This record gives sequence, C-alpha cells and structure tokens, in this order.
Amino acid sequence: MKKLFSLLFIASILLILTACGESKEDTQKSVSAENKQDTVLEYQSTAGAVSFAELAYALGYLGDIKLEKVGDYKGGPESIQLTATGETDFGSSFNGAIAKSRAQGVKIKSVISYYGSDKDTYLGYYTLETSNIKEAKDLIGKKVGVNILGAHAEIALKQYLKDNGLSEDEIQKVELVVIPTSSAEQILRSGQVDVIALSGIARDKAVENGGLRLLFKDTDLFGEFVAGTYFFSDKYIEENPDTVRTFVEGVAKAIEWARTTPREEVIAKMEEIIKARPGNETTENVKYWKSTGIASEGGIILEKDFQVWIEWLENNGVIKEGQVKAKDIYTNEFNPYSK
Repeated sequence: MKKLFSLLFIASILLILTACGESKEDTQKSVSAENKQDTVLEYQSTAGAVSFAELAYALGYLGDIKLEKVGDYKGGPESIQLTATGETDFGSSFNGAIAKSRAQGVKIKSVISYYGSDKDTYLGYYTLETSNIKEAKDLIGKKVGVNILGAHAEIALKQYLKDNGLSEDEIQKVELVVIPTSSAEQILRSGQVDVIALSGIARDKAVENGGLRLLFKDTDLFGEFVAGTYFFSDKYIEENPDTVRTFVEGVAKAIEWARTTPREEVIAKMEEIIKARPGNETTENVKYWKSTGIASEGGIILEKDFQVWIEWLENNGVIKEGQVKAKDIYTNEFNPYSK
C-alpha cells in the first residue's frame, strides 16, 4: 500500500509539473504571437497606376512584407480616415490635408514622401484653347473641376486667385466641382466645367490629345516641392516599428531606383506590375511617366513640406495659429537616407 501511495504521489507530481510546463509553454507562445509584428499591409491602390509602395514590393525591397489591396484609392481625406480607424494599415495624402487632420486630433504620422511637383511632374490647371479664360479674374462665376475638396487642387487654386488680387468674396464665386480624374478631360471638353486640375500621367495624356491651354501650374506658386506623404497611425507605428522601418526603407530604395534608372526601364517595370494584376487593367497611362516628382533623396520629409501648408491653413482661418506643429506630423527616423 505504501508503495502504491508513493507511486500515485509521484504520478500526481509529474502530472502537475507537466501541466505547469505546458501552461508556461502556451503562455510563451501566446506572448510570442502577441509580439509578432504585422507582415501583411492592407492598402488602397489606383487602377492603371503604380505607387512607390507597389514598386518597392515588385522590386523585392519590402522583405517578408506583403501588400494586400482592400479597395480603390478615392483621395487623401478618405485615406486618412481609413488609416486612422485601422481599416487600412497605411495611407497617402496631400501634406496640407494631413496637417489639417493632425490639427483636428487625428493620430497619424507621415513617414516618407510619395509625390511632388517639379518641372516634369506638376499639377496644372487647363481650359480649352477656345475659352475666353485668360487670367484669374476670368474664373469668377466659372466652374473648376478638381479631384477632391480640401486638398492640393483646392489650395493651389485659391492661392492663385489670392495672388492675382481677387477678394475673398470673388474667390467664393469660383465654383469647385468634384470630378473623377479619369474622366476630367472628357468633362472639360463636353463643357460641363470651365477648367480642370490635372497632374502626372492624366495631364500628359490630355495635353497630348490637343486643344487645351495651360492657365497656371502649382510650381508657379510654390516652386518645386514635395506635396504628399505616406503615413501610418500612431498606434500602428508603436505596435509595428520594425514593419514600418522595412516599409520606409523599401519605398526609399524604390524612389531612388526610379530616379536613377532609365525612364524606359521604369515604364517597362510598371507595365509588368499592372499586367500581373487581376482585372485586365490598362497599361496605356504609364507610358506618360516622366519623373518621381520628389525633390528629396529617398523621399526624406523636410519641415518646409508641412510648414508651408500649416501657414496657409492658419492664414486662411482653417486652423488656429499654433494648433499643430510640423515636427509633430512627420518622422524620418525610419528612413535610411536621413542624416
């Protein structure tokens, strides 16, 4: 009996130790799973176009990170909202819209530039050659088609009108109409609007078709500048710093690859990326690609990239003075080109 009790006691101890061992291992697995950082980035893309994030992925610069499309890009303000609420992992927008959102308490932070304006790539405002619109005052009472309100196209237009002496009352009489970029040219030619704002590939394609006249471009107002950035939510950055670093490093390398690689090779790569997508997207647009439009090496963000828009928002009463500071909106800590 003593031997039996001894055996039962030893067996009980072994069971307890085994259970404890399993519990500790399970706990370690659970902690490990909790600490694992995201490797699948959900995002929005644009049909017929290739973003620097997509280019970085195709070039193998994102390591083990995968991109998963969850919808079509409809504009910066929506992208900000979706990223802030966690419906997408990263977004992209005009820096002025990002500054405005941050001032309103939206917790997002820019990590790398993704588009800008230079001598080859810029936002231009076009009317028909037969139009009687020649200068700013001719826009009073007219319709201007833009891709979205409260972003790059609207701010540049209002700055142009203000620089050319229009009063606030006169500026209010210039009607902004939201139209899809893909059909902007057709909408202008059909007379539904008097002027359209176009950039990049869509602009070059429309100009090539003839019959348009440039009224002004954003670089006439601001010179060459970085206009928009990629961003993550503050929470995502805190929880996935290594993922963000890999993403930024990859995008920075892709920007430099596009800047230093012959134009024909860049276009060929973009066509290859689009052809590999489901949905039979057209590759027609990418043949008009000319430059990155990003002045800074590796897409580094400069304070002036936000400060100019903060001042514009303050001067126009959109936000209060001091409501947001440029240094709080962005970080270069993940960019290998930052010195």
